[in-house]
Amino acid sequence: MNMARALLLIPALLTLAVLQGCAAPQPWVKPYEREKLADPVMQWSRQSLADKHREHIHSVREGARGATGVQGGGCGCN
Repeated sequence: MNMARALLLIPALLTLAVLQGCAAPQPWVKPYEREKLADPVMQWSRQSLADKHREHIHSVREGARGATGVQGGGCGCN
C-alpha cells in the first residue's frame, strides 16, 4: 500500500510545482523605476523612426493589422 501511495503522491507534487508558476506575480518594475526604462538608451533599436516606417510599410503590403499598433489597412490609408 505504501508504494501505491507514493505513486499517487509524485504526480500530485509535480502538479503543484507546475501550478506555482500560475500564482499572481509581483510587479517587477516599481512605479518610480519606470522612468529609467523609458530612457532612449533602453530601446532595442537606435533607429526608432526607421523602424516605425518599416513597420508601416510592412502592414500596408501585407494588408492586415496585428498587435503592432499600426493603423490602416492594405490600401495605405490611416
